[in-house]
Amino acid sequence: MSDQPRCETLGLAPSFGFGDRIGLATPGHVAAMKRSGNGIEPIFPQQSIREMTRTQRTAQQVMDDALQGAQAAGWDGRIGADADHLKTPADVDVTVDAGFTFFTIDPSDDVDQQADDYDEATLRDKFATVREQTPWYEGYLGKSVSLPTGTAIELSEQACMRAAVKYGPAIQRALALGDHIKSVHEAKGADYEIELSVDETDQPTTLAEHYIIADQCIQGGMKLVSLAPRFIGELEKGVDYKGDVDALEASLNDHAAIAELIGPYKLSLHSGSDKLSMYAALARATKGRFHVKTAGTSYLEALRVVARHDEALFRQIIQFGRGRYDVDKATYHVSATNEAVPTDDGLDAQRLEQVYLECWADVPQGVGFTEPGCQILHCTFGSTLTDPELGPAVRSVLESHPDTYTEVLADHFSRHLEALAAGM
Repeated sequence: MSDQPRCETLGLAPSFGFGDRIGLATPGHVAAMKRSGNGIEPIFPQQSIREMTRTQRTAQQVMDDALQGAQAAGWDGRIGADADHLKTPADVDVTVDAGFTFFTIDPSDDVDQQADDYDEATLRDKFATVREQTPWYEGYLGKSVSLPTGTAIELSEQACMRAAVKYGPAIQRALALGDHIKSVHEAKGADYEIELSVDETDQPTTLAEHYIIADQCIQGGMKLVSLAPRFIGELEKGVDYKGDVDALEASLNDHAAIAELIGPYKLSLHSGSDKLSMYAALARATKGRFHVKTAGTSYLEALRVVARHDEALFRQIIQFGRGRYDVDKATYHVSATNEAVPTDDGLDAQRLEQVYLECWADVPQGVGFTEPGCQILHCTFGSTLTDPELGPAVRSVLESHPDTYTEVLADHFSRHLEALAAGM
């Protein structure tokens, strides 16, 4: 067999991240790319530090599984590698050593999640506490930025102050981590690129906040190739976009105009799994300069294989997941509740799959999911895969039925890729 492929930077090309929490999904990802890639570049090795911890996998295992799977499936195109949700220099170091090339900085621990709700007096008090961490404040104050879309960004005192309170320390954290990424790669003489994630907030990222964040990162020397704002509407795990797609597209046009003006860099959609109704809008607004990140949907398709080949095991996973859900969902944006989703009792195999995995054959494209049961299974992946009985049992089913897993993944992700291509 020829040498294992290597990962590289993908630049501003449209890209799609295929997360794999088990290590057996890449052949299915490759099949989807061959079937429906349409000029979109793949990122096969992709895992966050949080996911590695929950699945008890190392960065090197994630890399090796993805590249070996790509090679075995006959992929000969470019491959990116996303070290996702990095928060510390140690996170960076282990992923650099494993060969990752695309580094997603996550400064969410330093974001003030309540900033949008502060009254003026509270906002001013909070601003006083972060003033030393926002030396950029006066440079934006009173500025007006006209976008080609016709929208004007007014950097008023309140807009700048709220951006400082909400994101000031996070910008400092991001710049420091960006400097570390840069220094490590310069020492190695290796290429790299950075994505900044500011999407993990309850409130959408305003245009003023996007402008300030990106401008500070680029002025600070960050090699920014992609930025993930918190878009309007709801982007829950495991379900389609919830919101007004026309309003979203208008907002995306403005965010894309900022990315073009300051960068250029890509707009990134996190929690991108199964957001079919918004993909064409994202591709149109960015003129194909986008990155979409998925993770849990490949795990759900793995459970679809279990449902079709070992129904008893699937029912056991459902019961286990329901027991773990209220604890495991804490770090995810989801709306499903155990009370709103029927138990497996009395459901036949077909209905069981529909309720807990969704069946596109029964749901018109763009409408979204009829049941939120998939969120229960999505959030409990770590507990399931590290369970001494369930984890090995799931892997055994997948290893016994690789063709089924490849086909359900190819079908699933072809729908994603084709929906994106429709807007390119």
